This record gives sequence, structure tokens and C-alpha cells, in this order.
Amino acid sequence: MKRPAVFAYGFRPFFLLAGIDALFNMALWLAAYFQPGLWPDAGMASMYWHAHEMLFGFVAAAIAGFLLTAVPGWTGRPPYAGWPLAVLVAVWLAGRIAMLPWCHISPLVTAIVDLAFFPALAASLAPPLLRAGKLRNLGFVPALLALFLANLCFHLGNTGHFAGGELSGFAVAIDIVLLLITVIGGRIIPGFTRNGLIRHGIHIDISARPMLDAAAIAAMIAVLAADIAAPQTRINGIVALIAAAIQAFRLAGWHGYKSLREPLVWVLHVAYAWLVIGLLLKGLWLTADISIAAKWIHAFTVGTFATMILAVMTRASLGHTGRALIAPPPAVAAYLLISLATAVRVFGHALAPAHYAIAIAGFCWIAAFGLFLLSYAKILTAPRMDGKPG
Repeated sequence: MKRPAVFAYGFRPFFLLAGIDALFNMALWLAAYFQPGLWPDAGMASMYWHAHEMLFGFVAAAIAGFLLTAVPGWTGRPPYAGWPLAVLVAVWLAGRIAMLPWCHISPLVTAIVDLAFFPALAASLAPPLLRAGKLRNLGFVPALLALFLANLCFHLGNTGHFAGGELSGFAVAIDIVLLLITVIGGRIIPGFTRNGLIRHGIHIDISARPMLDAAAIAAMIAVLAADIAAPQTRINGIVALIAAAIQAFRLAGWHGYKSLREPLVWVLHVAYAWLVIGLLLKGLWLTADISIAAKWIHAFTVGTFATMILAVMTRASLGHTGRALIAPPPAVAAYLLISLATAVRVFGHALAPAHYAIAIAGFCWIAAFGLFLLSYAKILTAPRMDGKPG
């Protein structure tokens, strides 16, 4: 029996689910924000649910789709497909269902079900990396386990076993994802920029800068350490400002300003720019209490995370299904909408009441991922254009 195309490669189900989850999560959060009576009294706070599901639902699905697609390329092994992939999808879905406040599942059972995904993903990725001797890429496995621990902190806080565990879990998870983006961005953005510009007859030299790359990674590790050891302090803010300067210098060397004619390229630079902006705003907020920087966290979660996820999903889905690397117009519109959502969510509070900024940003987010699904759902569920497996 021929397997469905959606289970032919790791990116297919998880990128599709990431898009669906992004829509569902935001719609439910907006409903709960503007109509609090819709949210069950017995459930966890809607804000905590929203933050948890964005990080450990939406972002987790995108990470899974990327790694399950990248590891076969790194190791030369066949792609994750068929029933093993379906099992991973089921584990992720079970966590999302368990976290719904209307399911009335005990906090302990909810935690067990939700916590299972990252260990299952790590267990799927580690053996082929070890067998292939790909130690450089094996670092992604500890990162997944660190995300598991961050999620564990959240659930311990939610069950009353760790005071403030929810916020600690969120902070650590955000920093780990930022670290992953720093590592992955350094690998893909220079090459994709160079190749994308060649198609327009523009030849650039992006020289390898190993010392700067190492400094960028070290800076994000320092941000993580500061968030653990000295959260919400001036020292933490200084670390963020130093990291912002290093990341800005790194980004400047990738010649993003030359990529305006190549949406699949410039969107990567925009995502990384929001990382720089987020670090800068975080530093300004913690060191000088500058009010316009108060929403710095959304520069990371909406700007860096969502933009980078859209960038990777739209590009990888084209390349791995035998299509030309040309962003369809709905995808380009999605890039613009998610940047608008970020700008409104981060800076809108300085211009208008918070509920206006939340509504506009939320609808821009929904429109962005709606356009992604409109143009990519068929791509992700149909066989490759060239008839090859995958």
C-alpha cells in the first residue's frame, strides 16, 4: 500500500501542522483576550496557555520539520517517513489536545503527554547522527533535551511544584530557540544569499568568519546563562546589549541589502534583524527602563521565530518537492504581514491602547499563516513535482 505523500518526508506533516497550529492558537488567544468568559475558569491562565502553545506547539513543530528534513541530508540516510513519522506526529498532536483547557485532563497526565514530544524527537534523530559520526550536528539533540527541561519547568510551575516555573520555562525555551536560530542562521543565510543573488547576476563574496560565528553563539549562550542566573536585572540587560552588537555585526556581513529582488532571501535577513532588535530592546528595557522597549519579547517570538519559520518552511517546501525556488505571491504577502504584526505588537503600545495593537497584530498573524496554508497546503500533501520519492 502506497503511503500518503504527507508522510513521505519529515517537513511535510510538521510544516503543515505548524501553519494550522499558528492559526488555531492565535484565534483562540484573541477570543480569550477579548471575551474572557469563553475561557474555562478551571483551566490555566489563557496567557500561559498561549505562550506555552506558541513555544512548545507551533515552534516545536517547525523545529521538528526542519531537523527531520536536515538530518537525512547530513547523514545520507533515507528520510524519516511512514509509520515512524506518523508516530511522532501523533505524539505532538496528543500534547496539543491534552493542553486544551476544555479536555479536563489532570495536570499530571497533561504534563506526561505534553512532555513526551522532545524526547521522542531526540531519540529519532540521535542514532543516525551517531552512526554517521556527525558530531558537529549532534549538538541539536542536547538542545531538544534542554527544551524538554524548559517545558518541564513550566509544568512543575503549573502544578505548584516550582514557584515561577512557568516564566522560567518560557525564558529558557525562548533563549534556546534563539540559540538554534543563531546556529542555523549562520549556516544557511550566507549560502542562500549567495546562491539567490547569483540568479540575478549579482556575485558577492561572503567570507567565512569563524571567530565572529563563535562569538555570536557564545553571546547567545551568555544570554541564556544571564536569564537563568540574573533574570530581569541590569546585568542581564548589559549581556543582551553586547549580544545585540555582535549579532548586528554578523548580520551586516551577509549583504542582506542586496537581496531585495529575492524574497526567499531577504526574509531570512529580516528574521535575523528582529533578533538584533529584540536583544537591543531587551537591553534597553532592563538597563534603562525605556518604555518603548517594554514589549521586547515579541520581537523574538513574533519577529524572529515566526519570520524565520515562515522563511524556512516556504523555501524548504519548494526545494524538497521539486519546485523552483521562487516564492509565490501569497508567501511574499505573508512575509510582509508577519513583519507588520511584529512592528505593531512591539511598538504599537506606544501609539495606541494595548488592545488595538493586540487585535491588529493578531489579525496580521492569522492572515500571514492563512496565506501560507492557502499556497502551501497542496504542496505539502501532494507528491513531488518531479516524481522522485520524498
